[in-house]
Amino acid sequence: MNININQTIANELKIGIHQVDATVELIDAGNTIPFIARYRKEATGGLNDEVLRNLDERLTYLRNLEEKKASVISTIEGLGMLTDELRAQIEGVMTQVELEDLYRPYRPKRRTRAMIAREKGLLPLAEALAAESLSVPALQAAEEYVDAEKEVENAQQALSGAMDILAEMTADNADYRRFIRQQTMEEGLLISSVKDAAADTDGVFKMYYEYQEQIRRAAVHRILALNRGESLKILTVKIEAPVRRIMIYLKNKTILKDNPNTSPALMEMLEDSYKRLIAPSVEREIRSALTEHAEDSSLKVFGSNLEQLLMQPPIAGHTVLGWDPAFRTGCKLAVIDSTGKVLDTKVIYPTAPQKKVKEAEESMTKLIEKYHISLISVGNGTASRESEQIIADYLKKTHCPAKYVIVNEAGASVYSASKLAAKEFPDFDVAQRSAVSIARRLQDPLAELVKIDPRSIGVGQYQHDMNQKKLGESLSNVVEDCVNRVGVDLNTASASLLEYVSGISSVVAKNVVTYREENGRFEDRKQLLKVPKLGPKAYEQCAGFLRINGGSNPLDATAVHPESYAAVKKLAEILGIDTKNLTPAGFGGISRKVRNIKELAEQLGIGVPTLQDILKELEKPARDPREDMPAPVLRSDVLSLEDLKEGMILKGTVRNVIDFGAFVDIGVHQDGLVHISQITSRYIKHPSEAVKVGDVVDVMVMSVDIKRKRIQLTMKFDKENEKAGKTGKRG
Repeated sequence: MNININQTIANELKIGIHQVDATVELIDAGNTIPFIARYRKEATGGLNDEVLRNLDERLTYLRNLEEKKASVISTIEGLGMLTDELRAQIEGVMTQVELEDLYRPYRPKRRTRAMIAREKGLLPLAEALAAESLSVPALQAAEEYVDAEKEVENAQQALSGAMDILAEMTADNADYRRFIRQQTMEEGLLISSVKDAAADTDGVFKMYYEYQEQIRRAAVHRILALNRGESLKILTVKIEAPVRRIMIYLKNKTILKDNPNTSPALMEMLEDSYKRLIAPSVEREIRSALTEHAEDSSLKVFGSNLEQLLMQPPIAGHTVLGWDPAFRTGCKLAVIDSTGKVLDTKVIYPTAPQKKVKEAEESMTKLIEKYHISLISVGNGTASRESEQIIADYLKKTHCPAKYVIVNEAGASVYSASKLAAKEFPDFDVAQRSAVSIARRLQDPLAELVKIDPRSIGVGQYQHDMNQKKLGESLSNVVEDCVNRVGVDLNTASASLLEYVSGISSVVAKNVVTYREENGRFEDRKQLLKVPKLGPKAYEQCAGFLRINGGSNPLDATAVHPESYAAVKKLAEILGIDTKNLTPAGFGGISRKVRNIKELAEQLGIGVPTLQDILKELEKPARDPREDMPAPVLRSDVLSLEDLKEGMILKGTVRNVIDFGAFVDIGVHQDGLVHISQITSRYIKHPSEAVKVGDVVDVMVMSVDIKRKRIQLTMKFDKENEKAGKTGKRG
């Protein structure tokens, strides 16, 4: 009997079957995850986008599995070998691996030793050997199968051929493979040794030169590191299985009689089957499973880090100087106003080899005074440390009130060399575009970072060694969720931003921008239906996430979906408000006017969750969820690695969260590591349980290795130290 997919998902995700049924129906109807999460809460019971993504992923996997089952059953049935028992086994499996085990004996194979032996007529000998019914030694029994025409030259060849048949049958047994795989996973060792130390120039993989650990305890980051070392031909990686236990199991399953005529041959066959056929295959399967698990775990970390990076609060209302650091080619500057418009660009040469610091300071003074610059956004790439020192010295010397921020410039070079950047800034060179990007990602990180392939933003570990298609899809989903959670200004959004809006493809996104350029700003959400290729379904999916400020309908500036406008009108009449007077300040305290929300929802003909969302929007229209995130640390001074002392307490920004800890920017160019054991006093399985990318945290310096440029930090320290003045904080 085939599995009930919806019930299986409900059990796995620990949610109601009615929630799964409703969600599956919505997905099948072409609704996007952001739309379902925001506007179909009544149907799903309020499932959030993370649960909905997991549900969608499992739905796809299980449906593909059912299709594969049907194909396997059809193939085996076509061979005339399908039994009721085998059909039931196939229909009941829950994973692709289990299905492959059952299909293995019937899968078309390349010409094997067992096939050749069958062609030579040695199957009867193999069956007699397996039945342990020989009354004479196996080699003697094999003599009658010697046949020159069939190229069986002697008894040993005949016996070897029969054993090849049994070895393949043993290797194809699904139950045996299941036991061996499970036993190897539970008791086996993952072992690595050095293959070419000279190729490991920085000693990155030194700890793995002579390394072993239990497979079941192998941490995700170590699995990925071993894979990387192996792919670079620095390491040799293998699995050591509990061979003795496995051979005892196979012997007990195969040798059921104490027959000296057959037992030695069967034991030799089992050893050959395991060593030649089973072990290499199972090792590949286990390595593949470990990699898949490690990648899936890392994807979650990547996704979480990317989400935090995208959801960093924008710093609005500032004219920003973007600073792209460099040595020989000079530092590229770009001035942008509070709307992101480029006002000026400049190249200065304060760093080596030119070291024209005085000229650079004069240029900075002119730009700051002319454009009233209040923030300097500095990329954290090459020459960042030197640039930061120059900026800090300048601010101190001139008493300039401006502050500077170090921003993660990962992906800026990818964007600046892209066709999109060339179209946006055709008259700028690559470095100038990069400076603009560095400035803009301080003003609105989300709007700027969506222009870059999320795989190039670099907020994880070993991302280049992973399945790139899977990584790209996963991170794109994160970007999509973030964009729709925040909402998009329809009259200012770029095509890059619009294509992440629910229901809008890249083609439609470009059409929206083209329509806006040709017809002027959108005054009403309904105008979207005039955009080429944006039909009623796409409109339903996207309308609630697109904002029109100052349009003909104040509700168009909110997250209220047009399908609820009639309900809002009726609500306004009941509560005695006029939605025409809706401003960004909203109708404060409107929720207090509602005495019985359930009765009111029924009166309006909508669900309670929808009514609650409408009331929130009317109280504070288009509230930006990024307001709750920690703001970047603004600085006016700089420390060097040499300035750090053990016990010094600093304020820093979490730049990256990985399996074994978090990297924190404390303003010395080199990020410090807070090991997972130093993040919190309570037990945590993963650093992401306690810290997120973008978090502003207090850390204490544990140790500094200047030669290796390594800083060990802790977040577990006595806060009384601060009161005693043992601190290195600065703002």
